[in-house]
Amino acid sequence: MRPDGDPEPDDYGLPRVDVVVPDDARELDRDVLAYRREERRRRRRDRVGRLLRPFTRYGLAIPIITGALLVALVSGGLMTAFGPRPAPRPTGTLLAPHPSASPGRVGGILPDAEVALVGKERTPVALRDLRPGVIGIVPPSCGCENLVAKLAGEAREFHLNLWLAADRRGNAAPADRTRRELSALAGAAHAGAPQIIEDGRGVLAGTYRPSPGSPGLTAVLVQPDGVVADVLHSPQPGPALTEKIRALG
Repeated sequence: MRPDGDPEPDDYGLPRVDVVVPDDARELDRDVLAYRREERRRRRRDRVGRLLRPFTRYGLAIPIITGALLVALVSGGLMTAFGPRPAPRPTGTLLAPHPSASPGRVGGILPDAEVALVGKERTPVALRDLRPGVIGIVPPSCGCENLVAKLAGEAREFHLNLWLAADRRGNAAPADRTRRELSALAGAAHAGAPQIIEDGRGVLAGTYRPSPGSPGLTAVLVQPDGVVADVLHSPQPGPALTEKIRALG
């Protein structure tokens, strides 16, 4: 606007701007403070935007996927550490058609009999289907917790099975008490998952155990084809036992 009040552009060709310049610059302090506050807010928004840009580039997909992965990793770690350890599955290998010995002997297949797997339910199973792995025949009060734990750990390491059956010959204790003792023995083997066998006819003990009342556990080592590789009375943990179990695989 011209000094004389003419609304037309002045001689310099600049557009009309209604600007009031205060006589005292201190009157602009509030405007300066407001400008600085707005600049600080803008810089904060820019910093946050730079940090969140990788996550917001694709909307909410990246945060959701990241959260799901974290939950899956944590859940998997907890299940690995505290979840039940599945027992190895039975082999699909056929029984040896021409073993080198008769059934019930080393070099022969297991006897033709039926036992029961004891868990939440009692499941009948053919004795010859217990393969490959180790069948531990346990006398009363064997004191063999450490041996069972060792056998369980090595069976699990080599993807084999470990079954525990009681030798009830000459044992007047009730069958329920014997099952509880075997369950406690299996539960103490934290490195593996022994399975409990109920051998009502005493076929295993009568075939592979020494005379009734003999101390110590008897380990029957069974190959995938059902052939009994060895029968060990009161075996001692060590490299020799480990190698025999490894060879079953």
